[in-house]
Amino acid sequence: MTFGEKIRAVKARFLRASAVDTLQVNIGYRCNMTCSHCHVSAGPSRAEEMGAGLIRTVLRVVEQGNIGTLDITGGAPELNPHFRFLVERTSGSGCHVMVRTNLTVFFERGFEDLPEFLARSAVELIASFPSHRREAVDRIRGKGAFEKGINALIRLNRLGFGVPGGLVLNLVHNPEGPSLPLPQATLESQMKQALMEQFGISFNRLFALTNMPVGRFGRSLEARKPGNHYLEILKDAFNPATIDNIQCRTLVNVGPDGRLYDCDFNQMLGLPILPGFPRHIEEFDREALAGREIAVDDHCFACTAVQGST
Repeated sequence: MTFGEKIRAVKARFLRASAVDTLQVNIGYRCNMTCSHCHVSAGPSRAEEMGAGLIRTVLRVVEQGNIGTLDITGGAPELNPHFRFLVERTSGSGCHVMVRTNLTVFFERGFEDLPEFLARSAVELIASFPSHRREAVDRIRGKGAFEKGINALIRLNRLGFGVPGGLVLNLVHNPEGPSLPLPQATLESQMKQALMEQFGISFNRLFALTNMPVGRFGRSLEARKPGNHYLEILKDAFNPATIDNIQCRTLVNVGPDGRLYDCDFNQMLGLPILPGFPRHIEEFDREALAGREIAVDDHCFACTAVQGST
């Protein structure tokens, strides 16, 4: 049974948006890392990035479109030359600004002052840090990634991120391979205890994300054939209780070229918003997009597995 058929069997209707509260903007696929689980297939050689003109269009949409949250992502979004301009213009506008970071970018030449900039801008940080175990992090993200991540988190704590009464610092966990994550509450408790006891590090929340069979991780699954049973694992873990709260129902995703998608995963698959609705940031219409039918495929089972991934 396909994901679309599963949804209709449970809900007797297509999956539709309920609002547009969040504008998620992928401002470029370039990254200083090449992580094994990356659904974006981001890396140092990727050249795609959002230019100044589209960045200004995003600003106009945020200012005029009654957007509650701006979610800035990549690649490593900080590598886009217009990143700081976007953050500066939106962080004091009344819109809640989230920045997704890999933490290691803080150690790249020219980005040494980035943590201070983010603290001054009072953004919420969503930091990829998949484990409290050095060997696991270095296997997923490359040798030395664990040490850089720990040093970055210590620095962020000193700047007021992730401490009581301070700025918000959330971490993201992904399993190492084709398996489902443990319950989020369990992982969060383990991570908080381990990071505090070993390094004195604190953070707000841990988000446990199911690996999406897309991009670099998807290609690694393809290489496992005929031993690739991951999609069946996701299908067997389908939980209808997650449907009403999956991110695509309240979010619109924007690609580096301005095209609109229902989520970042659909962007990576080239699966745009369905015809009949605005499909480019220049055509953005919040009311029309809030009533759209969601474009789905079988990768969507990752977002509805067990507790849900979003």
